[in-house]
Amino acid sequence: MKKGEPASRWLRGERILPAPLRPGARVVDLVESTFCAYNGARLREACRLFVHRMLEEDVTVGMSVTGALTPAGLGMSCLIPLVEAGFVDWVVSTGANLYHDAHHGIGLPLHAGSATVDDRLLRRDGIIRIYDIFFHYDVLLSTDAFFREMIRAPEFQRPMSTAAFHHLAGRYVAARERVLGIGKRSFLAAAHRLDVPVYTSSPGDSSIGMNVAAVALEGNRLAFDVNADVNETASIVLDAKRGGGRSAVLIVGGGSPKNFILQTEPQIQEVLGIDEKGHDYFLQMTDARPDTGGLSGATPSEAVSWGKIDPDMLPDTVVVYLDATVALPILTAYALSARRKRAPKRLFRRRGAMLAALEAEAAKVRARRNLAGEKAAKSAKSRHHH
Repeated sequence: MKKGEPASRWLRGERILPAPLRPGARVVDLVESTFCAYNGARLREACRLFVHRMLEEDVTVGMSVTGALTPAGLGMSCLIPLVEAGFVDWVVSTGANLYHDAHHGIGLPLHAGSATVDDRLLRRDGIIRIYDIFFHYDVLLSTDAFFREMIRAPEFQRPMSTAAFHHLAGRYVAARERVLGIGKRSFLAAAHRLDVPVYTSSPGDSSIGMNVAAVALEGNRLAFDVNADVNETASIVLDAKRGGGRSAVLIVGGGSPKNFILQTEPQIQEVLGIDEKGHDYFLQMTDARPDTGGLSGATPSEAVSWGKIDPDMLPDTVVVYLDATVALPILTAYALSARRKRAPKRLFRRRGAMLAALEAEAAKVRARRNLAGEKAAKSAKSRHHH
């Protein structure tokens, strides 16, 4: 410490002096009063960032979803309420989460189980285990049959982005919910109703993709257009910025969806050459360490070096090292209690216009590059003649 520098400069944080918890404590009170340090404090920072900055009206919120969340019921408890409140505008998910989401939507049961049983006995009895979740093998077969029957419909006989596929699939799942009279159980169905585009970064890496591949052997013409996925997601981010707003990412877990939602900015800047600075807000909940070099644990400051995050906005980033099955319900309950609903942006309906705007900006960049190349060639030719 420099001579004469007061120690008080280090003591400006909130004083740790929580009130005792009482019966009937609300989630907001719990977070604000008792999450004072360590990852509790990071979760409080995350809740505040989400509610007070990311959910402002001019912010477009993208969410990435990894880990087996929908089998654990988080599609119903968290994802559906978040999109219904207008708190999430577009999504990148693993295909597995969307496949398991469909179990609930078509009325197939999943049950609490145990992580310490003999899996050889489960295999013998036709039981599938996801850690401490059990369900019968017939759940997989019935869901596969549902998707294959759906994929054979005429509207699926073309290449399409995964957002277009999931929008159509959500309609079919919603119809099954209505027939069964089971209420709103499927996140895909909710995303369809609210025109929230849902992308999958690796569409072949799930049972949905496996069933698409299976019917392709029969001559089915459905194919996932991954180029459309890359360009559509980039156009969503560019539209948020060019409209005078900001872009936020809520990252649940890590993996391929994390990279896919973040690579929108390198696609805009590095590949297309469009002038941009990066996402404005970054909130991640993960159990992945940063020191192994994997993308799942990569920090927002590392993302700055790639152009994924606006360096001026680095203070507005939070990483919570906590199991998403704990952190996401708390964040969701806090947000629903502390923030009024936002009007849904219904970005699925605007995909064509947003993509056209991206194409126009990219064309201008190509024209400038071509002109610069022609000038350079003329200048080199002139020097050669002299």
